[in-house]
Amino acid sequence: MKNKDLLSIADLSGEDIRWLVAETIDLKRTGQWLSLLDRKVLALVFEKPSLRTRVSFEVAMRQLGGHCLYLSPEEVGLGKREPVADVARVLSRYVNVIAARTFSHETLEVMATSTDIPVINALSDVEHPCQALTDLVSIYEKKGELAGLNLAYLGDGNNVASSLVLAASLAGMNFRIAGPVEHAIDGEVMALARDFAQDSGAEILITEQPEMALADADIVYTDVWTSMGQEAESEQRRLDFKDYQLNRERLLLARSDALVMHPLPAHLGEEVTGDVLYGSQSVIFDQAENRMHLAKTLLAVMLGGLEMPLSAYR
Repeated sequence: MKNKDLLSIADLSGEDIRWLVAETIDLKRTGQWLSLLDRKVLALVFEKPSLRTRVSFEVAMRQLGGHCLYLSPEEVGLGKREPVADVARVLSRYVNVIAARTFSHETLEVMATSTDIPVINALSDVEHPCQALTDLVSIYEKKGELAGLNLAYLGDGNNVASSLVLAASLAGMNFRIAGPVEHAIDGEVMALARDFAQDSGAEILITEQPEMALADADIVYTDVWTSMGQEAESEQRRLDFKDYQLNRERLLLARSDALVMHPLPAHLGEEVTGDVLYGSQSVIFDQAENRMHLAKTLLAVMLGGLEMPLSAYR
């Protein structure tokens, strides 16, 4: 990794990603409780509620022999009750690593620059790197490869899509996104992804036509049209995205063995239909489980329980 923190997929190289994916699968196969992080403490600092993110990090830390503290919005009041920088400085005197789930990506950046302990982006408005890395773990687990696969994404160019296009481009996966132009992935993120793709040989397609994205897709991915904090826009977003639902007819455009992926929670009948989300091609619960295994790998690397090979470092 480029530095002590994981705030963006761009903090990693393609080699970093391949190693993290392989190591995560190895850790999952062992299925053991370890003592790698004995006497280490993780602080979860959340501005948004979560099922998978909270439980995956808590269980991961405990399975590695460490301890976890959950700090709710009411307990901390980031930037309201107390400045973000002060929260980070205080926590650095008590804990060994922070995983923060925030509304603003800037909050994570302030935390990271205010402390010398690692800070992990557990979700921000800009990126969701832990989810994207988990998705690549799940894809590799099912397909046995990453490079050259076609990943089709239908819907909003949100934080999940941003991290996915960066991760796919670094790993040599072809990324196609179909959605309304007014809800496209951020331009700076796309420029960075194109640079990564040029180096890895991956291809990127941006289209308003779902059929173009889905043709020969090995993975079909979608996410909610309205994220937390966007509730006031929900009616307009349903109109904007009405032509981008992932349903049985659309899935038939992809390869017959295409994986169906969704980070959950889902809004059934909006971005995806129940027969697809819970159908035979869906791997959504494997994705959910792998959040914990990926968290174990990240925590072990960041806190010294696992060492990445020297060739993976800049």
